[in-house]
Amino acid sequence: MSSSAAAVAPGLVLARDVSKTFGSRKALNGVSVEIASGEMVALIGPSGSGKSTLLRSITGLQSIDPGKGTIQVFGETVQKDGRVTGAVRKARGKLGMIFQQFNLVGRLSLFSNVMLGALGRLPSWQGLLGLWPQADKDKAMAALHRVGVSDYAAQRANTLSGGQQQRGAIARAIVQGAKAILADEPVASLDPVSARKVMELLVELNQRDGMGVIVTLHQVDYAIRYCERVIALQGGKIVYDGPSTGLDQQRLIAIYGPEFEDAFWETKA
Repeated sequence: MSSSAAAVAPGLVLARDVSKTFGSRKALNGVSVEIASGEMVALIGPSGSGKSTLLRSITGLQSIDPGKGTIQVFGETVQKDGRVTGAVRKARGKLGMIFQQFNLVGRLSLFSNVMLGALGRLPSWQGLLGLWPQADKDKAMAALHRVGVSDYAAQRANTLSGGQQQRGAIARAIVQGAKAILADEPVASLDPVSARKVMELLVELNQRDGMGVIVTLHQVDYAIRYCERVIALQGGKIVYDGPSTGLDQQRLIAIYGPEFEDAFWETKA
C-alpha cells in the first residue's frame, strides 16, 4: 500500500444495502449512500420517507434488518447482520447528536448540560459527582459564548426557549469534541428566526471547524440555502442525491407530491 493511500482517512458514513422494516412497512429499502468527512448534507423527503430512520440507523439508535446491509461510521462497522456492533460506542464518541426536542436534562442548568459533553473523557464517578476539570469548564463556557447563550449558563434548561436549548445542545457537541454532528429535525420546533440561527451555527461548525454535518429537514428552503448536497428519500428509497442547486420545482413536486407546498417554510411566512 502506498503512503498516499494509507493517509486517506475513512469517510463519515458508508451505508450499503440498508433496509429497515416496521411491521409490514419498509421504512428503508436497500439504501446505499456514502458521505465524506467534512460534508454538510441534508436529508429531505415527505413524512414517512425514511430520512429520520436512516439517521437513527447511522447512529445505532435502532438496528437495521438482518441481511447483507452494513453501516460504517468513520471506518467503524456499527451495523452488520441486523445487529448493532460493539464498535458503535467508539463511533458515537465522535458524533454529536442533536434532536428535535433538544434532549437536554430540564432540571439541570444549561452549563451542566453542556458539561455532559465531557463525560466520555472522564471516569464515570467523576462525572456523576460533577468534579469537572477546569479546562473542561473553560471549554464549556467558551462553547456557550460561541453559540450565543452564555448569559443563560446558570438557568435551568427547561426555563429556556427552544432556540436557546438547541444552541445549548450544539455547545455540548463542541465540548464533546465531536468530529461530526447528526441532527434530526433540529429546527422543526423553532420559530424562523431561531431556526436560522441554529442552521447558521451548523454551517459555521462545518466550514470553520471542518465538522461533518448530516441534518434531516422538512423545510426544503433551508436544505437548499444551507447545504451543498441534498439526499432525498421517498418510500424508503433514495430518489435524489446531488447538489442542492439541482432541486428545481419539477423535481421537488415529484419528491413531495401533495406535501410540496408544506415543505417550504419561510416562503409562506
